[in-house]
Parts: sequence; structure tokens; C-alpha cells
Amino acid sequence: MIARVTYFVVSAALLLGFLVIVVTGGQLIATGSPAAVGIGICAEVLVALGCWFLWKTYRFGRRSGQLARQLEAEGGLPADELDRTAGGRIDKDSADAVFARRQAETESAPDDWRAWFRLAVAYADARDTPRARKAMQRAISLHDVKLHDARV
Repeated sequence: MIARVTYFVVSAALLLGFLVIVVTGGQLIATGSPAAVGIGICAEVLVALGCWFLWKTYRFGRRSGQLARQLEAEGGLPADELDRTAGGRIDKDSADAVFARRQAETESAPDDWRAWFRLAVAYADARDTPRARKAMQRAISLHDVKLHDARV
């Protein structure tokens, strides 16, 4: 819950900053000076890219949350079987062992979004965020294909 609140607070601050940049960019474009127009256009393009990235991040979080809720309802969420240090951090050897099992599960069922979801969690526990995101994106796309096939 704290992560969600933090995300929305940071997003609101970012959108406010985007608004200031859009207004300033518009003022620069209105001057008519070639250099100012160029800077203003660049500012507008950067804001558009920032908004796109923010939307993609929001959508990724929303979709992964939906998959987590569905998996929880099915009783398929991975159990927390990781050893932890005295400070509460995940033990790397424990995370590697769980990761090996999750990877084998995914290799045996490469079209199962549930296996990819659990693999993404294992990547995150092993502190490999880029691969965790890719695995979660794969889980989302497999889930979407399954939904699409069920509707057709």
C-alpha cells in the first residue's frame, strides 16, 4: 500500500512538473525566435515521452496487480519459502534455489502465464529487476492471449 501511495504522489508531482514545462514550452514557441521555438518543441516532445512512460508504468503495475489477484484467488501465488538474514533481507542462496525451481517450472510450461508470473517473483527476489519486468511482461502477454482466445 505504501508503494502505491508513493507512486501516486510522485506521479502527481511529475505531472505538475510536466504542466510547468508545457506552459514554458508554449511560451517559448510563441516568441517566434527560431532557437526558442526549437527549445519549446523539444520540451513538448520530452513531456509527451514522459507522459507515455508514466502511462506504460502505470499500466504495467495495474496489469501485474490484476494477475496477482487472479493467481491469489486460484491459490497459485508462490509461498514465501525464502530464508532471510537477521536484518530481514532475502538470503541470496535461498533466492537462487527458489529461482532454479521456478525456472524449471517455466521451461516445462512455457505458455503458462502463471509459471511466468512466479518466475518474475523469483527474479525480483534475486534482485534482478530487469529480468523480473521482462518475465512479468511475458506473463501479462500470455494472459492477454489466453483471454483473447477465450473470447473468440
